[in-house]
Amino acid sequence: MKKRIVITGVGILSPIGIGIEENWNALMEGKSGIDTITRFDTTGCPVTIAGEVKNFNSDDFVDKKEARRFDKFVLYAVAATELAMRHSKLNEYPFDGERAGVIIGSGIGGFENTCETHAEFKEGGYRKISPFFIPGTIINMGSGLVSIKYKLLGPSFSLVSACSTGTHAIGEAAKFIERGDADIMIAGGSEYPITPTAVGAFASMKALSRRNDEPTRASRPFDRDRDGFVMAEGASVVILESLEHAQRRGAEIIAEVVGYGCTSDAFHITAPDDSAQGARRCMAMAVKDAGINLTEVDY
Repeated sequence: MKKRIVITGVGILSPIGIGIEENWNALMEGKSGIDTITRFDTTGCPVTIAGEVKNFNSDDFVDKKEARRFDKFVLYAVAATELAMRHSKLNEYPFDGERAGVIIGSGIGGFENTCETHAEFKEGGYRKISPFFIPGTIINMGSGLVSIKYKLLGPSFSLVSACSTGTHAIGEAAKFIERGDADIMIAGGSEYPITPTAVGAFASMKALSRRNDEPTRASRPFDRDRDGFVMAEGASVVILESLEHAQRRGAEIIAEVVGYGCTSDAFHITAPDDSAQGARRCMAMAVKDAGINLTEVDY
């Protein structure tokens, strides 16, 4: 019989708030986090709206020296993890680090750091490249810094699968616990893509909404008049534990992960298969993994 996996903590940084309470209250009030971009001058860019995280202070989560060395997506990953640890109270429990791991992914990684370093190189040559450029930019450093901070000695790596990254991280992390390779896994995703090059590139692909005059109404994924998605930043992390481990330490159980599936359309680099066969197979795989009937799945 496979091990049961539960969620005992959640950490969120999003355009509508930092932490569970801010995010939940904003959702209940129907607030949108989409607004005019303030990160950079959007003159000449066809897209001028995005979802920016507001009131984030890295000093609340890492020291000033570390904050200067790492791209924001890494800092967001650490911050979301800290919030999740506090929520689960795992930071108050003497867990076995050899039985704990982390998988925090990112679709694009340290894009801002890459662009800034390239600009510095073009202006001043090789001597302008910081020795912290690579460790401060690579995608697995989100997991790496979390692993170091909390002494997680089990699996530590990252996944990259565009918009599916965070979900894949959670699903794959759950499998480590299910197999008995870990008791605790920290999993999620982190992004800091609101930069001139990233926004400009997605705009060039015609992937972004251009409702610049009504930003709070621009994100409408299931609307027939949808004209693209809205770029946003943030991070979300969950604490996964085996049911036995969670019960042993008296943790509050928020939810249970009962099934996971992942497939590929093998169809097009950006467009989904019109037949939706990939999505159907993925859901069927998750239902089979959960050992339940399809009729038991709802919203």
